[in-house]
Amino acid sequence: MTRWEVTVPASDLEDDPLELERAHLKTSRDALKAMRERAEAMFAVGDRVAGDAYTAEQLGRQMVQRIKELADNPDTPLFFGKLTMDSHERFHIGRRHVTDAAGEPLVLDWRAGLSRRFYQASARDPQGVAVRRRFGFAKGELTGFEDEHLDRGEELGTASAILTAEIERPRVGPMRDIVATIQPDQDVLVRADLDETICVQGAPGTGKTAVGLHRAAYLLYEYRERLRRSGVLIVGPNRTFLRYIGDVLPALGEIEVEQSTMDDLLDRVPVKGVDPPGVAALKHDPRIAEALHAALWGRIGEPTAPIVVPDGSYRWRIDEGVLKRLIRSVREEGPAYAVGRERLRARVVGLLQRQAESRRAESPSDAWLRRMGKAKPVTEFLDSCWPAVKPEQVVAAFLAEPPDGFELLKRATTRWTAADAVLVDEVAGMMDRMPSFGHIVIDEAQDLSPMQARALARRSTHGSLTVLGDLAQGTTPWAARDWRDVLADLDKESGQVVPLSTGFRVPEKVIELANRLLARLDVEVPPATSLRADGSLEIRESGDVAGAVAGLLAREGSIGVIVADASVSSVRALAPEDQRVDVVPVTLVKGLEYDHVLVVEPADIVEAEERGLHRLYVALTRAVTSLTVLHTKPLPEAFATTMAV
Repeated sequence: MTRWEVTVPASDLEDDPLELERAHLKTSRDALKAMRERAEAMFAVGDRVAGDAYTAEQLGRQMVQRIKELADNPDTPLFFGKLTMDSHERFHIGRRHVTDAAGEPLVLDWRAGLSRRFYQASARDPQGVAVRRRFGFAKGELTGFEDEHLDRGEELGTASAILTAEIERPRVGPMRDIVATIQPDQDVLVRADLDETICVQGAPGTGKTAVGLHRAAYLLYEYRERLRRSGVLIVGPNRTFLRYIGDVLPALGEIEVEQSTMDDLLDRVPVKGVDPPGVAALKHDPRIAEALHAALWGRIGEPTAPIVVPDGSYRWRIDEGVLKRLIRSVREEGPAYAVGRERLRARVVGLLQRQAESRRAESPSDAWLRRMGKAKPVTEFLDSCWPAVKPEQVVAAFLAEPPDGFELLKRATTRWTAADAVLVDEVAGMMDRMPSFGHIVIDEAQDLSPMQARALARRSTHGSLTVLGDLAQGTTPWAARDWRDVLADLDKESGQVVPLSTGFRVPEKVIELANRLLARLDVEVPPATSLRADGSLEIRESGDVAGAVAGLLAREGSIGVIVADASVSSVRALAPEDQRVDVVPVTLVKGLEYDHVLVVEPADIVEAEERGLHRLYVALTRAVTSLTVLHTKPLPEAFATTMAV
């Protein structure tokens, strides 16, 4: 195996391999700049070459997107690997496709078919690869490389110094992409077909979030035209999480991806109230969907009189028996509520049209048909027997007088809660079909309620899902205990459940501590393992937050001080002010990572809520270099006897 050290003697020799690679990097950056300049030039003249205003607008949008996709970040290497094939062909693998002026590739996009061999080729199965080279970079500057001669049976795997250095690089700022470090089992998930729904049970530090984001990027590359029409949605647990992951897809050249929390997605009503826990749990119970269905469709009645529509010197009549049959036939077809109302209107107008054609011996005009559809007798019939209604009206009436079994929901306030927004969306889905995304990535999916899952199912009727989560990190009252139940609620029962249990980010000592809690979490998940033998763990009986943070500031990397929600203000007042320090309530830390984590008073976290032990499991596993636990109260029994390490 060939390793080129980071420090290389100055040399002007043309056969210096590191200098040759640096020259290729410069050539590639110049080519990317030229590609961007060509796109900017085309944008500048687009309105003059387009045939019409619409074409000019479409071309302009495409060029704006293309210009953004071609943006270059000098601190991010354009390529991170290289394949030398048995045929002696050479391909640099990077974050995007870069070509020279003649269209010849200088860098292959990591999502291209050939690039798959960079992740999947091995000494046992070289796949035509003679040498795989990994590059080391520092702030965009190429510093060294490692070669694996797969044709000789040489393979570094996780012993790669460059791979290890990239995985263990300090976490300062938002989440980064992992294209340089994707492992074979992760790559299989990333490149799964668009029509396939995958559920990833990922232990802490296994890269499940990164897998989901990179799968979105891969699908946008492989199925761009299909997904350009239907779109890709990323659903995260909170806005803090979305900000944390927000730079990953743009760094990979994908900018047209919608990101949302569940609360933001279900924004039909202004949420200003908070439900008591028992009330919220009942509103998230799937039984309420059937009750809401009955409340909506129970508004449909039967006619008590015929329709008589004046039309000049004519009078058109439809008897009530015929009207009853029309209502019954439309209901049997099972349309959405609002669609059914308009379908009923159309059939009433159709009967009026037949009478007019029979009497007048001519077909009425479109204007006549529209006038009949709006005629007072017709609208009165519809309002009486299939009334128009808004989703929030149905839910408000339901909560004002809930049916048997839901008496707990009766309320005196008119303030909408987050759980109410889920109910309103449920009714909205009954009233009309919602646009379906081509693909949705759902992170922290173990915390979805059945009703929230139904809301996402309505938005993926014709699409697929990447479902990400960890049952051990479920913290909501309705958190899942079996992924099959979640997939059923998402209407994707055929989805594949795939476990990821080998961690690359969280140190072994931290994982071992967190694993002690698993037996008490009432979920069946395999204990996590870690490839990180480094890292540190310290459990200290002390309340000196300021001193602990000051000690961590002497180290490189980000610092997360995780506390019970009620203690945020008091702890924030104690912690030194520094941009690397983030004092965060435990309810908002899910999905985030910090180089150094300080967990303050685990007992307060556990006692704050019913699933407090799950919250503690989440807090402990946010550390990617060191974990310090400060306590003055007795530690939870699960690891109270752990000695400082």
